Amino acid sequence: MTPFGAKLRELRKKRGITLKEMAQALSVSSAYLSALEHGKRGTPTWYLVQRIITYFNVIWDEAEELQRLAEVSNPKINIDTAGLNPLATELSNQLALKINGLSEDSLRHMLHQLRVVAAKDNI
Repeated sequence: MTPFGAKLRELRKKRGITLKEMAQALSVSSAYLSALEHGKRGTPTWYLVQRIITYFNVIWDEAEELQRLAEVSNPKINIDTAGLNPLATELSNQLALKINGLSEDSLRHMLHQLRVVAAKDNI
C-alpha cells in the first residue's frame, strides 16, 4: 500500500463510503480505485487527486497533504544514479536489496533521518 492509498482508504472508511460508491462518484472503476488503494497502480494524476479532494470536501491542509502523498506514492520507482557519487549508487542498490526485510520502525527511522539530512542540506 502506498501513503496515498492508505490515506484514501482512511478517508473512505471514516465516512462509511464503499469502494463502489466512491468509484461511481469519481467515474473510475472499482478495480482501479482498489488498485490505487493497494499500491498496484502508479501515482494518480493531478486531475484525479483534485476530484478526490472535491469528493471528500477536505480543507486546505488535508488537501495539500493528499497532493503531497500522491507525489510520493509511486510504488514502482526507478532511481537513476548515473553521474552521481558512487555512494548514491550503493545506497540505492542496498535499499532496493534490503527494503523488503526492514521493519516498520526501521522504515520510519530511515525516513526521518532522510528528512533531517535533506532539510540540513536544503534539498
